[in-house]
Amino acid sequence: MNKKEQSEIDFEQLVERQRQTIYSVCYLFADGRQTADDLFQESLIRLWQGFGTFEGRSDERTWVYRVTLNTCVNFDRKHKRRLDTSPLELDMDFFADEQANEPAARLHRRIGKLHPFDRALILLWLEDLPYDEIAAILGITPKNVSVRLVRIREKLKTITD
Repeated sequence: MNKKEQSEIDFEQLVERQRQTIYSVCYLFADGRQTADDLFQESLIRLWQGFGTFEGRSDERTWVYRVTLNTCVNFDRKHKRRLDTSPLELDMDFFADEQANEPAARLHRRIGKLHPFDRALILLWLEDLPYDEIAAILGITPKNVSVRLVRIREKLKTITD
């Protein structure tokens, strides 16, 4: 097996291990399933482009989060001027029955109204990542993570659906 074939196999294994992580980030930044799928594809392209240069200095999951978040934040910036603010579709595996899971749907809509950086931060916190890992992914200090989370949680309480 040559080096290119091995690299492709390694990448496929990485994607398989991190598929849920990638899709969770994409879903949080999407305004529907189609957009989430598009973001997922774009994230895979960016991950593949950077895969050869990933040196393993950080945890694999940290690197995947960072690349995927950057992809989604850049997409969000480009498409921020959307006039349609209709609620997100929640017909994915995460929320099999929308009516039965209205609190999750409400939280998802509120998170969608946050600034992209705050969305990324709350997503990582909801994934139960430790503050130091969140800090490494986002490029801020663990103390800053703590302070921002307090502010974001307070803001989420005041956002109307």
